[in-house]
Order: sequence, then C-alpha cells, then structure tokens
Amino acid sequence: MRNLLTNPLWRPEDLGVPIPPTQYGVSVCLPTWKSVVGYEEKDPGVINKLQSGYPRFFIHPTVTKLIESVEKELAEKGERALVFPKRIHAERCAQFVRKYGKGKTRVMEYGPEHLGVTLFSKDDYSTARLYWRFCGEIPSIRQAEATLLGKKIGRDIVAEGKNAVRAIKERLATFSEQDAEDVFLFPSGMSAIFAVHRMLTTLSPRLKTIQIDFPYVDTLKVQEHFGAGAHFLPFVNDDDYENFRKIIRVESLAAIFAELPSNPLLKCVDIRRISEIMSAEKRRVPIVIDDTAATSVNIDAFLIADVVVTSLTKAFSGAGDVLAGSVILKRDSEFYSAFKKFLDEHNDNELWPLDAIVLEEHSRDFAERVRTASKNGDALNAFLSGHPAVARVYHSSNDARGVYDYFRKSGGGNCFLLSFTLKDASKTPQFYDSLEFCKGTSLGTNFTLMCPYTLLAHYDELDWAESCGVDRNLIRVSCGLEPAEVIIERMKRALDRL
Repeated sequence: MRNLLTNPLWRPEDLGVPIPPTQYGVSVCLPTWKSVVGYEEKDPGVINKLQSGYPRFFIHPTVTKLIESVEKELAEKGERALVFPKRIHAERCAQFVRKYGKGKTRVMEYGPEHLGVTLFSKDDYSTARLYWRFCGEIPSIRQAEATLLGKKIGRDIVAEGKNAVRAIKERLATFSEQDAEDVFLFPSGMSAIFAVHRMLTTLSPRLKTIQIDFPYVDTLKVQEHFGAGAHFLPFVNDDDYENFRKIIRVESLAAIFAELPSNPLLKCVDIRRISEIMSAEKRRVPIVIDDTAATSVNIDAFLIADVVVTSLTKAFSGAGDVLAGSVILKRDSEFYSAFKKFLDEHNDNELWPLDAIVLEEHSRDFAERVRTASKNGDALNAFLSGHPAVARVYHSSNDARGVYDYFRKSGGGNCFLLSFTLKDASKTPQFYDSLEFCKGTSLGTNFTLMCPYTLLAHYDELDWAESCGVDRNLIRVSCGLEPAEVIIERMKRALDRL
C-alpha cells in the first residue's frame, strides 16, 4: 500500500482516491480548491471520480451495492431504501422521515445478520440521508462486504470480536481513569453523540440542550433536529457567559454540550466558569465534553465532565480505515446511576466484530502516536505563527485563559490539530492546491491530513459560519507522524510559492 507519510495523496490526478488507499479508507482525496467546490456543488466531474468518502456523507460503493441488493429484493415501485446495523436504527430513521419528509415508510430486516431496512418514497431520499448523516447509525464497509457474501461470520470471529471490544474498553478506561464497565462503544463518533443526546432528552423530556462554542457541524444538528431543540452560544466574545447565565436562570436544561478544544478553532471556552455560574445560580446540568481533538492522552475532561464522547475513528485508530465512537460515564457524577441504567438498558449499538478487531490492533500504540503528533503540532504552530504570510493560527497552546492547561494531564501535550488563515485570502486556493500533504476530510490520522474546513463543513452557510468567527478560507491541519522537519519543509514550500 502507498506510504502516505512519504508519498501523500495531494496531486490533481489523485482526485477521488480513498485515504488511506484501501477499500476501507474513510476519507477521500480532494486535492484542489476547485475539486472541493465541485464536491460541494455535486459536479459530476468530481463526484464520478470519488472512490470513497467519509461514510456518513458519502455512501461507499460496497454499501451502495448492499442497498441496491436490498432495494431489488424488498422495495416496491417508487421506493428507495437505506440499510442499518439493526432494526431499531431503521425504525428511528423511519420516524425521522415521517417527521421531516412527505411520504410513508416501511421497516424490514435483511440478510443473515438481520440488518434493519428503512423503505420510503424516493422523494424522501434526501431526508433519510440526513438521518444517516446526523446520527451515524450505519453499517460499516466490512459489515456490508460480509452481508453481500450472504454468510454469517463464524463463531471464532464473533469470539475474537468480543475479546477486542473488551480490550478496547479496558484501554479507554485506563486512559480516562474510569471503569471499563462504564465505557460504551458505537459504530461512529456521531452515533455515540446521538446516543447521549437520546439518553439526556429521554431522561429530561421537553428540555432543551445548550451548545457551548462553535462545534463540529453535526453535533449541533443533532441537538437541533431531535428532542426539544437547542440553544447555541458561539462565544465569539465573552458576552455569552452572561447569556448562559440568563438562560439557566429562567430555564431548566437537559445538558450542556462542549468540545475541548473546539473543532476547528481549537478554542477552550472556560468550562470552569460555566460550572461556577451554575453553582452560583443553584443549577446543576449534565456536562458532555467531546475530547476528540485533544484525546484522553493529553487531557482529563472528567475534571468537569459527567460524560465524555470521542470519535475513535480519529487518533485512537490512526489508520483511517475503521469507523467507531465511545461514550464514557464518570463514576462519581451525581447523574451516573440514571445514565448507567439508561445505557445498559437502551444501548442498541455495538462494534461489528471485524471492525472491533481492526480497531483494537490499531489502538495498541495510541498514546505513543498521539504524543508524537502533538509535538509536531507544537512545531508547526511555532513555524506558522512566525511566518509573514500567515494571518492567524488557532491552536490549543494559544489558550491565554489557561483552560487547556487546567485539563492537561501531567505529561500531556497540546493538540495535533490546528487551523490557520493567510493574510491574503485571495491566495488561499493557490496555496491549498500546492500543499504536499494528504488532502481530505477527517483528522487524527497517522499521516498529516489537511482540508479547507469551512468550505467542506459549511459550504451552504458560509456567512453564518463567519458570523461565528470561522473564516471561510480557514485551512485545518491534522499533524501526523512524519518528522517535524518534513512537515515544516512541505509547508514552507507551499508558502514560498505565494
């Protein structure tokens, strides 16, 4: 397989190649600014070349074949279908389609694994795909591959998968300093967030959640489309601390969602201050923190969080060829008993055995990889911060309030993730095109990965993103394991071409 540390996917001819270049790669190469715009605008010249894509946004060819097989066998005239790991996921999709769509739905099962199938009018396909994207309760490429073969996996693989799940939970528990029985695994990071949101809004019906700071796009979408809705405080300035106080004075909340630090601005809203405001107002609201950008190697989110969610697709795996997520409960939280009871009784997600086996193998050197990538993040931040062509760098080390340092573990580092803008924004497309790094969605890969984040995540709402402080020309970098001098030299070459 192509070594992406030394031979990255960045040239125009690499358009559409999976990242990594295997049948299981969860990202795809979008090597030029024009190709990113073409992807967003559904340009056939770009779309028809895509061999892969992030699975919640792009249905992989193997999964597409499975869906086509299901439609051929089960769909009636004018119907389309989506396939899910279990019937309960298909039922939730059907509920979403009935709420936001136009037509009727049917739910069935398919194949030896009893996959869930949602059938709906072809006019409601885009609505059903929103559920697929927002909630992440989707079959993996490996699961689809096995289903197409028409055979149940053997008992030996099932047993090996259970052992892998046990090892993954113990590994996550060790890094988070919690108990393995309080670790829950999911088929994607978003399905983990969706499960937590479902838990919170079931236990506190009719109560809104509140999103602190500008989050990853679909974390906010889940809160807006499910339950009672959400308050969003982007924290462009400190006024939102007082706005938070005003909200909790008059309204009970189901939960507070935050990222530490946020993606893509690597900002650390002062969760300590949020907690102090709640204490002063005699309010107690569960705090959910997503630590994906920092990882449990670098920070201890449980210093304040009641629940921590993580996309294991990212640094925990590193390879970029398996989708997974986790939810970890804080044992001494006052909400622990209710949360534990709900997840034990209602957790209907799990890792498919072959995915669990792959993830367990990838994560054995999790800590070592994070420490190396984090040091590379520091080095790149220092280089970019001193370059005359760079307007601003967003990195956890730039947190002047000391919030990141408060959560940072002894021996923990800064983030391997950073973002930046150029002083001459008009040159950003030219600059992006010349970057000699893998270019595509996702983060936390063992190889450095870059993307024009705002363009990809918020193409249809760029003005809104900028009103929240997220520049439309923002470039996000996830530092990999290449030697720091290699990363800096490649970056320097691209900047020098300006």
